[in-house]
Amino acid sequence: MQKRFNDTGVCIPKRHYMVDTTSKLEQVIQLVDWGEYFTINRPRQFGKTTTLFLLDKALNRLDAYLSLRISFEGIDDQTHQNDKAFINEFLILLAQRLSFLGWPDLSDTIEQTRLTVTTLPELSRFISKLVQLSPEKQWVLMIDEVDKSSNNQLFLDFLGLLRNKYLNRDDGEATFQSVILAGVHDIKTLKQKIRPDGSGGYNSPWNIAVDFKVDLSFSAPEIETMLTQYGQEKAAEINIASVAERLYYYSSGYPYLVSKLCKFIDEDILPPRADKNWSLADVETAFAMIVGQAYTTTLFDSLTKNLENNEELYDLVFQIVINGERITFTIANPIINLAHLYGIIVPSSRGHCQIHNRIFEQRIYDYMLSKFIQKKHSEVNRFGGPNFYTANGLDMPLILQRFQAFMKEHYSDRDTRFIEREGRLLFLAYLRSIINGIGFDFKEPNVSHERRMDLVITYQNKRYVVELKIWRGQQYHEEGLDQLSDYLDSYSLKEGYLLIYDFNKSKTYREEQIQHQDKSIFAVWV
Repeated sequence: MQKRFNDTGVCIPKRHYMVDTTSKLEQVIQLVDWGEYFTINRPRQFGKTTTLFLLDKALNRLDAYLSLRISFEGIDDQTHQNDKAFINEFLILLAQRLSFLGWPDLSDTIEQTRLTVTTLPELSRFISKLVQLSPEKQWVLMIDEVDKSSNNQLFLDFLGLLRNKYLNRDDGEATFQSVILAGVHDIKTLKQKIRPDGSGGYNSPWNIAVDFKVDLSFSAPEIETMLTQYGQEKAAEINIASVAERLYYYSSGYPYLVSKLCKFIDEDILPPRADKNWSLADVETAFAMIVGQAYTTTLFDSLTKNLENNEELYDLVFQIVINGERITFTIANPIINLAHLYGIIVPSSRGHCQIHNRIFEQRIYDYMLSKFIQKKHSEVNRFGGPNFYTANGLDMPLILQRFQAFMKEHYSDRDTRFIEREGRLLFLAYLRSIINGIGFDFKEPNVSHERRMDLVITYQNKRYVVELKIWRGQQYHEEGLDQLSDYLDSYSLKEGYLLIYDFNKSKTYREEQIQHQDKSIFAVWV
């Protein structure tokens, strides 16, 4: 069977090119060996189900364990409202799994008894009896897709059952060695609103669970293991370390995004070529494809939906992506917690909120810009202007000059708050009207102390770097020039551009050609 890069469902080693996650599995198995109960809570398509699949296989290869991996994905809402129906469905899932694993006697025992088990206390006693039928094994229960169940009182009562047996196991009560739940939410701290009076509470029945600290994202060296496997099987020449590093650069190791970039290269970028060897340029092309305005997937649809459905979440992400705000990462803040839960933000090395990866940031940037253009359609149509194109590419100084004139004419009387919030979007919309369909602009994340936005524009195989920033005085300006110079070095460029928003009452609309270090930087103030 020919392997492929997988971007749907569980990754299967014999069918898919996969990162070597042996060290991660060893860490999880250690938790099982210690008899811990825990939740694997990670964002969507972050490898939770694949981790359970591989862990289940690994444990069942060991003589000491009997691992039962089930999923609550197919259990409907009605079943969650009825004790008898829920218990019956849970036991059916266990019986099916035992039969699949080659334990027909245990499966038959469940089938013969399950209809007589109608209450949670009866289920507790039945679990003890079932476990005692195979005392040579340590039983492990894995439940995937628990999110659908977690907002039901019956599910909480079920967790309470497991918790009670966990607490009594040192007194000799037979139960599971380890219970592992998987979902987006951390069941241990999930806020509930399930009581008839609508009051909220916390999911205390799972406070026995330990924190799950295993990093499921892929590091660059781990990505190398997948590329090595691919290169060997396809006889392809790849600068593995460089390509892996660039894949990580764009994805920050988000498992789905890593696989999707590789899939684009293998199945879309390489086939038309006689040369099947990977290059850094192929990764760049894959990045352009995955953030392309015409491409979407369920992960990106979910990302947009989460932002659309929560105004506070949208505003938080807007401040980070568009306005470059430095917001302290505080997990106790409900909105920051939610953004982290959805995989949108992570803490930076300096303790501030940053978008998880460059792909997400570009998708969010394009989405918010599109909403702005749609909302401000009549204002965007004012842009117009002369021909900004030259035989060699774009006339960036003219673009900035005309935008400055546009702002002076149409927005000089607008309040600072409006310009601070929407001034950058006005320029982005203005720029998009010039390059749309011909060029490509993407936003580079930055973690500096300045409220900056770095844009990279590609047009006719040329690149232009434009930095948008707020004027905060000459000292910060000099520091910003140093940072822009370093950034230009990363693209081997000697020319850069600055668009500076000045909110001082005494400001002047001016321009300046700045020679800084070995760079020529054209700056305009608006």
